[in-house]
Amino acid sequence: MALASMTGFARTHGTAGPWNWAWELKSVNGKGLDLRLRLPVGWEAIEAPLRQSASRRLARGNVSANLTMARTDASVSVRVNEDLLQSVYAAVGRAAAAAGAPAPALDSLLGLKGVIEVAEPEESEAERRQIEQGLLVGFEAALDALIVMRNAEGASLNAVLSERLDAIERLTQAAEANPARRPEAIRAKLAEQVRVLLDANSNFDPDRLHQEAIMIASKVDVREELDRLVTHIAAARAMLSEGTPVGRRLDFLAQEFNRETNTLCSKANDVSLTAIGLELKSVVEQFREQVQNIE
Repeated sequence: MALASMTGFARTHGTAGPWNWAWELKSVNGKGLDLRLRLPVGWEAIEAPLRQSASRRLARGNVSANLTMARTDASVSVRVNEDLLQSVYAAVGRAAAAAGAPAPALDSLLGLKGVIEVAEPEESEAERRQIEQGLLVGFEAALDALIVMRNAEGASLNAVLSERLDAIERLTQAAEANPARRPEAIRAKLAEQVRVLLDANSNFDPDRLHQEAIMIASKVDVREELDRLVTHIAAARAMLSEGTPVGRRLDFLAQEFNRETNTLCSKANDVSLTAIGLELKSVVEQFREQVQNIE
């Protein structure tokens, strides 16, 4: 199974018995699977199997499924409800006479609800089940097309995410090799800061300053952050190669990437290391935004 996006569109159409039907499916990002069905009145019986089919084949996404239907035959019957028409005519006539108004025209009453009844021929139970089965098969075909589009989009996202991971790896290696994080560079910078403090105030205790310097040196070490970034990169690449719905896990991993880069920036003891950290934050944010589209 390929990496899939949550965005896609599909449309299928066909016939079932005396009906023309068309399915239109749209899918966008979502935290879970949310199927929103729009069915013509009278066809609600197929809702449950439709939801089962969608949940069996899709893991995440807000999916809108719209079914439109039209009869192919013209065998409809039109009947005038004469009893209702006469009753209405008599009542309106009495009201008109009482008001001194002319009697109503008969054709003006034909538009009243219930006066004209239009009836479509009813299918037998067996015919109804056969039509419903045709609609379900059509929905499966629409799902096939939607999944093809989501997979194609997923392949593109896979390439983009892989590029972002390559960039994160290059920047992590650059931070690893940055001269500012070498022990001698940290010691030299701290020693310079101590000298400045002693020159400004000779009352500072040199031993206490030395202890504080050791503590500060341990706080600015980004070894753990770099190691975790390397681990997260390997984990992300493994997920991209799984071919299963990994969007939720990748989203969590993106948050961990962001956490490590934030810590790296806060610990940076040199402007060059800070610059690498800020670039890392930018690439990690791009990675996180693209992950939001993954199923």
